[in-house]
Amino acid sequence: MRRLQLPQTAAMAGITAMALTGLLGLSTTLQAKTHDVKFTAMETEIVVEGTGEKYKAWTFNGQMPGPVVRVTEGDTVNFTLDNPKTNFFGHSMDFHAAEIDFLKNYREIKPGQTIQYTFVAKKPGVFFYHCGAPPMIQHIARGMFGAIIVDPKDAKVWPKADREYLLVQSEFWKNPDDVGAMFDRKFDNVVFNGGIWKYHPFFIGAAPLEAKPNERVRFYFVNAGPNEFSSLHPIGEIWDAVYESGNPANKFVGVQTYVVGPGSAATFDLISESPGVYPIVTHSLTAALRGAIAALTITPVAKDAPLMPLTPWNP
Repeated sequence: MRRLQLPQTAAMAGITAMALTGLLGLSTTLQAKTHDVKFTAMETEIVVEGTGEKYKAWTFNGQMPGPVVRVTEGDTVNFTLDNPKTNFFGHSMDFHAAEIDFLKNYREIKPGQTIQYTFVAKKPGVFFYHCGAPPMIQHIARGMFGAIIVDPKDAKVWPKADREYLLVQSEFWKNPDDVGAMFDRKFDNVVFNGGIWKYHPFFIGAAPLEAKPNERVRFYFVNAGPNEFSSLHPIGEIWDAVYESGNPANKFVGVQTYVVGPGSAATFDLISESPGVYPIVTHSLTAALRGAIAALTITPVAKDAPLMPLTPWNP
């Protein structure tokens, strides 16, 4: 005869299971974390071409784009921006992943000052961050931008990626003081991750991105602008999935080309079965043919790579 489990017995069983879970170091939910993130505004020279040519940039932590900030949905970010007294200009920080008061937290700080604020990353996705000090167009154009990835707290809401890359598109002016040209959209190049032809194998000091056949390659993509739209397309392939703003809830499938406006972002999944070269480009050809091409090489011997290869770039 089968025994019936009384409600009290069932409740005790549940409590016992939860206690054992705690004793074994397991967790029924992902606990939110707190991240201390500190950036320093650095007015410095950086390499922008494989020849070693340098550029008088304004940066976060001396690189363009700035460091990747990566947290999980629900995490808290304690952010600090230091503007050393050796700088000449005021700077600030605007996180698109944050939902906080603009006037209080995104204000400009002068050389020798520091600002601190806290926010909770409430929504998953990939988001733009940038300096907002005036003229904002120049601060972004000269290199003060980057990305924050907010991973979903439930990793099962989308397929697991086998390989991940972050691409930040931006326009580049060889004369960093020509604000008029920035307003007139008269850029010299459009680049991925701050380098002219950085991921094109035909250029000195450059190297393609790599992946293995049948890997799910996830591209976190941010358009830093400051002005031009990106129309991201994988030549010879089709995006398996596109997630607007990188949010798993905003899913499109079988997409040939996807438009990402200035200050926006998206996440792209690509699965390629056949070895070969598949350029990732903006289909705005005036931009692609001036540098916004990243060659993705599909090969069985693909090596592991960081989120932003060749960043900082020291060819």
